[in-house]
Formats: sequence, structure tokens, C-alpha cells
Amino acid sequence: MANRPLVLIHGYSDVGTSFAAWEQALRANGYGATPIHTCTYRSLTNEVTIKDIAEGFDRALRIQAGLEADAPFDAIVHSTGMLVIRAWLTKYGGEGRRQRLKNLIGLAPATFGSPLAHKGRSWLGSLFKGNKEQGPDFLESGDRVLDGLELGSRLTWELAHLDLLGPEPFYGPDASTPYVFILCGNQAYGGLRRFINAPGTDGTVRWAGCALNTRKITIDLTQDPARPASHARFVLAPWANIHMPLTLVEGLNHGTILSDPTPALIEMVTEALQVSSQTEFDLWHGRAALRTIAARQQAEEWQQFVVHAVDERGDPITDFYMELFSKDAHGEAQAVDGLEMDVHTYSSDPSFRCFHLNLRRLNLQHLPNLWMRAMVSSGSSLVGYYGFGCEDPGAVQTSPDMQGRWAAELEISSLLGASEVRLFFPYTTTLIELRFNREPLPLAGKNEVCWF
Repeated sequence: MANRPLVLIHGYSDVGTSFAAWEQALRANGYGATPIHTCTYRSLTNEVTIKDIAEGFDRALRIQAGLEADAPFDAIVHSTGMLVIRAWLTKYGGEGRRQRLKNLIGLAPATFGSPLAHKGRSWLGSLFKGNKEQGPDFLESGDRVLDGLELGSRLTWELAHLDLLGPEPFYGPDASTPYVFILCGNQAYGGLRRFINAPGTDGTVRWAGCALNTRKITIDLTQDPARPASHARFVLAPWANIHMPLTLVEGLNHGTILSDPTPALIEMVTEALQVSSQTEFDLWHGRAALRTIAARQQAEEWQQFVVHAVDERGDPITDFYMELFSKDAHGEAQAVDGLEMDVHTYSSDPSFRCFHLNLRRLNLQHLPNLWMRAMVSSGSSLVGYYGFGCEDPGAVQTSPDMQGRWAAELEISSLLGASEVRLFFPYTTTLIELRFNREPLPLAGKNEVCWF
């Protein structure tokens, strides 16, 4: 077995002792002489952020675990622990930290948050999950940690741009970066806790929000495609990392994957910790796919979209609307069968929206085309939003109305099928950035914002 130190990081509202079953299993499977460092961090204090925890984690590594700045280690994280380790990994560009972290095991990781996070920020969440220790933090539920955990949060958007969408690989093909293994139970909670279950989850995190196989598509309506040298309308962000798929595990939920791991799961994790090359990484995933066929067949194929609307300066657009539909042979809009999306608006910044979609209900092979309808509003007659390049001139509102509203339809059929930019892919989170122009009104002649 590898003799590198092993670090265990728990999730929100938990403590290090929650890894007791895993410590025992690892000791029984060859890690008897390997240092195992189980950390505990504060998540139920309203003033502490996930980035604060990552800074504290780095100091604890050096001072308490005795791991110097260049000492390699492996990590097993649960739930929010994934955001902690990624916030640590991406600090200062992650140059040396990528080389230190060798293998990263995510057990039901909250890579893109949790649908329960915004509920935890309520007074009821404080009552049930809040800090019960007497003192200044009594009944606090960790508001700033939950903000980062909320669906469509700015934190998860920014982290994705640092380690998943940057020019340099954070999870590459050789041992100079960590190999990542994502495992999640295919069952939700039972008993009384079943009332908090949501479709496509292990009770707490979405299957589509676990893996790091995210892609970003920018739909840029700030440029006029009729002009020479105009930017492309659909821009796919470069992808420098290797493929890191989700592995679903039979019969476990968000709690039991930590407290009661099955022998099959323990075996997969201990084997993953021995991977040191892309060949071994690919072999592990090949074996894992065969072992977990039944678990995947029992789970429906969900996908998650995080949409961020901005103007040409990068400033957020908080009042926008987006829907997908198809058109029949007569050009009439038709609802897409099975296209029902659960939508969550990020409470701290409504320019971020998270959409959840069950792909098994879609008949993508027989979908003739795909269109997007976008509507944006400034809420003012002084400024408004508009865009270029919609295929249907009759559907384009050439200028904003007196409340700064603008609406248009855009064909995005090129995002279907096996093209380079593929919109639908199961067990993934896709980032979509919508860009519009923001201008003083009216668009022609004297404007009402500044004049001579």
C-alpha cells in the first residue's frame, strides 16, 4: 500500500469522528502504518467562509499534521470537504499544491453545492442544524458556508473557472497533478429523513453536481455576427483536464457512504489510492464501471446547468428569463417532451440560476431542433439590454421597451448531437454564460443618461 499520509475532510455541520468507520476500514486494508490525519473544522459559525476553512486547513497541515510545504499526501473528502480541498488547491494558482496532492477521493462531494443549502440558511435550518453549544455562535448555522454551498453560488462558479476551466490542467494525465475519483450513493434517505429527499440526489447532493466533468458554453449576444471579425456566438471554454466521471455506488446514501461503507466501496477506494499513472487511472474506471452497472441502471440520468447572465462589462444581470423549446415545420414554438427543469435562483446574486433536468425523460434522438428564448430587463427607461444575431428577425425586439426589457429567440440546434459543443450530458454540471449589451436609452439620438 502507499505510505503517503492520508488526510480525511468531513462535510458541513459534521466533525472528524464521522470518519471512524473509514479509519477502521483503512487500517484493516493495509493502512496500519500509514499516518491518517482526520481534520475537524467549524462550519456552524456565520462569520467563517469556505475559503477561511481552506486557509485554516493549510495551517493545520503544517503545524499539527507536520506536513511541510512540499510533502505529498492523499485525501478522502466527504460532501463540503470537496469545496474545502479545492479552495486550498487553487490558492496562489495551485502550482505546488497540485504536485503535493496525489490522489483525491470524493465521497458524495458537494462539488456544485446542495439543494438543501438555502434551506439551512432559514431560521428553521438554524433550529435543526445550528450550533447547539452555548456561546456567541449558539444556533448559528454557518450562513457564509451555506452561501458557498447554495446551488448556483458564486463560489462554485469561481472555483470551476480556477481548477476546471483554466489553461493549465489541475487534474491531468500524469502524477504531477492529483488523480480524482468521485463516488456517490444511488439511494436517497429512508425513514423520517426521506421528507427532505429531492429527485436525482443521494438525499443531500445531486448526482449531476458531484463530478468535476464540467464544461462551459458562452452564448455571446454582444457581438453582431454580420460584422467582419466578429466573435463566435457559441464559445466552448478550453478543457485541459482528463475525464473524471461519476461512479454510482449501490445501496448507499449521503450518510451511509460515510458511516457504513460497503466492502465493494472500500475496495474501490483503497485501489484508487494506489493509482499513480493515467493507465492505472483508466483501468480503475473501467473496472468501476463494470462493478457498478446495476447501481447506474437504477438511477435516472440527471444533468445540471448553472446559468450566469452578464453585460458586456461583466456586470451581473439580475432580471432575466430563459427557456428551451423546439419549432415545428410551420415555425410554431413547441414544448419539448420531458423538458421539465427545476430552477433555483442563487439568493445572494440572482444573475446566477441553477437548472436541474432529467435526461431520461427527453427523446433527444427525435428532437428536430432546439431554440432558446431569452428575456432581460433593466427595470428602467434610462438603460436597457439588447443583443445581436437571432435567426428569426420577426422574433427580435430591435430595441428595449420603456422598462428596459428586451426579448429574442435564438436557435441552438448546433449544441445537439455529437458536435464539439454538446449541451446534454448525464451526471454533469454545464456552465452557461449569457452576455448582452447594456446601453443608455434610447439607442438612437439623444440618450437620457448623459447629454450636451
